[in-house]
Amino acid sequence: MPSDAPTDAPTDATTDATTDAPTSEYRSLLEVEQSQLRAELTELGFDDGRTGLDYDANFADTSQVTAERGEAEALAGQLKETLEEVANAIGRLDAGTYGTCESCGVAVSPARLEAMPSARFCIEHANRP
Repeated sequence: MPSDAPTDAPTDATTDATTDAPTSEYRSLLEVEQSQLRAELTELGFDDGRTGLDYDANFADTSQVTAERGEAEALAGQLKETLEEVANAIGRLDAGTYGTCESCGVAVSPARLEAMPSARFCIEHANRP
């Protein structure tokens, strides 16, 4: 029995595959970024509850140690914030809200998501307080 549906109409599988492909690519980008951030935190000594690298107690220039420790703590703070943003983006992927501006609800451009996979806002709302 002939079908009334046009032969070139996409099937559900095609539609799902088209929708899932970018999602899996963004998930991969986010997971790679997450791994890199964790590796950087480990390198700085801020993994598994540690609070930074240990410095030799007999090091002659304590002011240099203090300065380096301060820089490492500031960098670790930024890395932790970025790691949290990445985790939130993965959560949005799981919830089905990834790629939608949290301010206006418009789709965030693919170019912006490729450049910054954890983006929460469209370019118009990205710099607003």
